[in-house]
Amino acid sequence: MLIIADMMLIIFTIICGLGATMSSAPFRSITFFITFGLAIALCWVRLDAPDVALAEAAIGAGLSGIVFLKAYKILSNSTDQERDDDQTIS
Repeated sequence: MLIIADMMLIIFTIICGLGATMSSAPFRSITFFITFGLAIALCWVRLDAPDVALAEAAIGAGLSGIVFLKAYKILSNSTDQERDDDQTIS
């Protein structure tokens, strides 16, 4: 039974990794990246490394995810403002 759960975790991790790198939408890529970090943390738990899993969840998924989301918000606001400026000029 654990082998099936491990295989499902591996497949889920691969799907999240591919989704993070292959997605054309930035927000979807960030979401896949955060989910990938949490899936890797679960992999570390399965390998009996809870300290590494905690660090991966906190830094890999949590902190990096927050930084990416903040950068996405800043970039999307700047492009929206540039579009508004272009429309007022026309």
